[in-house]
Amino acid sequence: MQSFSLTLPGQIDFGRGSAQSAAEHASQLGDSILLVRSRSAGFADQAVRDLEARGLRVRVIEGRGEPALPDLETHLAALRADPPDGVLAIGGGSVIDLGKALAALLPQPAAPLDYLEVVGAGRALDAAPLPLIALPTTAGTGAEATKNAVIGVPEHSRKVSLRDARMLPRRAIVDPALTDGCPRDVTLASGLDALTQVIEPFLSARANPVTDALCRDAIPRALEALDWLMSEENPAMRDELAYASLMGGIALANAGLGAVHGLAGVIGGRTGMAHGALCGRLLVPVLRANAAALASDRAATERMDWVLRVLANQFGVPKRDALDAAQDWIDAQGLPFIDRPDPDEATRAEWVADAAASSSMKANPVELGTEALMQVVNAACADPRA
Repeated sequence: MQSFSLTLPGQIDFGRGSAQSAAEHASQLGDSILLVRSRSAGFADQAVRDLEARGLRVRVIEGRGEPALPDLETHLAALRADPPDGVLAIGGGSVIDLGKALAALLPQPAAPLDYLEVVGAGRALDAAPLPLIALPTTAGTGAEATKNAVIGVPEHSRKVSLRDARMLPRRAIVDPALTDGCPRDVTLASGLDALTQVIEPFLSARANPVTDALCRDAIPRALEALDWLMSEENPAMRDELAYASLMGGIALANAGLGAVHGLAGVIGGRTGMAHGALCGRLLVPVLRANAAALASDRAATERMDWVLRVLANQFGVPKRDALDAAQDWIDAQGLPFIDRPDPDEATRAEWVADAAASSSMKANPVELGTEALMQVVNAACADPRA
């Protein structure tokens, strides 16, 4: 039996109505709570009222877009003189990442850049983070179950991670009702991210028996739910997608990701394109490249064959046509392409070179060379002649 270890949130509450306990659990963190929220997260208004009704002091930060280092430094400077006892993050993956980053960095003695990977020193946290409770309002990133936060660093045109096992939320509250009515384009992009984050850990070189079990169960759930939600709203399918997203967070925290995320971190930092849309555009091209490169690896090929069979079953085609059918479906939903840069060849080559050094790329089931990665990027880019 393969040896493995698991990192998980301290507690996971899943199910409709579970968000109603958020204030009760947050009150156990202390008397002063920092609530990090997205503007569209209507439940955050109720959470503020519930916290204040319990006599807690509440300060609110509204996350706008994916967190960037300058904004993070501004928030830290404002909070350090009177830090909160704990953090409650309510929103999409970017908001939860902002909450996790603030909780992690407020107790640290050094500058934030010192703790960031790739562009910083990658220094381990010197002190334990503040306790955090996460409530996702989109089904995509699984950030409520991961040990990192993705931070944009405009100076370097990169998105990099702040990472520490102690950054796992004290409690993850996944209430699918908070995702009901999510706009179609957001559902598509975040749902494709969720799908990617159960496929990549399953194919990962670091997969283990537990993450395999979670991903085998979640991949067909994510596919069916996302396909259904592109046609009509359905609470049961919202439940399925929220579950798949949570499983993806657990899986990636323990098995890693792959070339999709290795490229997405770099391209997102350079272009500003939303992370979920990037993952959706890169997913099929990366699967094609991995399938071709894995032809001589029996064990890895069996895993890839299983994924292809699931895709084929979902789209009602033979296995040999599974990737074509998946790509046709993504295109039909209107997911944006990556804008082809100018000068395109040199810029895309820089993306590929930078992605090769990312932590996600190291877990890809096979090493993809420069030519293969360029083909992936080209397939995901808009054709300037179109």
